[in-house]
Amino acid sequence: MYSPGQPGICEGQFLEKMGTATVNISAAQVKELRQKTGAPMMDCKQALEEAKGDLEQAIVHLRKKGVATAAKKATRVTSEGSVASYIHAGGKIGVLVEVNCESDFVARTDDFKDLVHDIAMHIAASDPKFIRREDVTPEAYEREKEIYREQAKATGKPQNVVEKIVEGKMGKFYEEVCLYDQPFIKEQTITVSQLIASKVGKLGENISVKRFARFKVGDVGETIAIGKLPQEPKSE
Repeated sequence: MYSPGQPGICEGQFLEKMGTATVNISAAQVKELRQKTGAPMMDCKQALEEAKGDLEQAIVHLRKKGVATAAKKATRVTSEGSVASYIHAGGKIGVLVEVNCESDFVARTDDFKDLVHDIAMHIAASDPKFIRREDVTPEAYEREKEIYREQAKATGKPQNVVEKIVEGKMGKFYEEVCLYDQPFIKEQTITVSQLIASKVGKLGENISVKRFARFKVGDVGETIAIGKLPQEPKSE
């Protein structure tokens, strides 16, 4: 175990024994990972140790941890939060979004405020139509599925192949129209859902987008999306 003053080890370095190999994790590496992910210092150190110093693998590890944490907290009630607006393109596009969390304390943190701003900006840029997959209306789902099925049939492929093609295209459809499935506009390697999960992992509370409205000058209509309310637990 490392202790201050131990000979042969530079100050500011962490050591981990892995078999016969020793991996040096510097404070600079931990700081860089924290800057990239916003995760706590000790989580960054642990992720780097498990990734044997590989920064990209450490980022993957932290994202998986965030997703796992978010899944555990997904059923917790989010009755606090914040409403934010974002105006883009010289006043041509405007977004109003409500993002919820569990406590007013978290709602007032810079991390949460930054998240809400980023989500509003993303909506302005990417124009999602729904929040999650389960929010897609049956009409929209069936319309798109039928279009893809007719396109696939026109190729002359067998029915089982046609259905696989349709399934793949529906996955792409969700990426295009569902906020949570869209690649985050500022970092295309993660989805908005993964962005939110990373904040859940850091802040320790469930976070969810409740609703948003997007307006664009010249458009006939506006986009208004409201997430489905979680089902109440059944009484015994």
